Amino acid sequence: MRISIDQDVCIGAGQCVLTSPGVFTQDDDGFSELLPGREDGGGDPLVREAVRACPVQAITVHDE
Repeated sequence: MRISIDQDVCIGAGQCVLTSPGVFTQDDDGFSELLPGREDGGGDPLVREAVRACPVQAITVHDE
């Protein structure tokens, strides 16, 4: 899987970080970003739940 975050849509709610802190973090402005090396989700089973938790649907999981 590959994860992408649409920075133009993200509002910095942080639900992804709360749900899957091993994959997501927030930048200095409070917007979501992936932790280094976690573009594939790192096997975290909560990634898809983090996608569902995003209030503006800024996160996409691409199954490869």
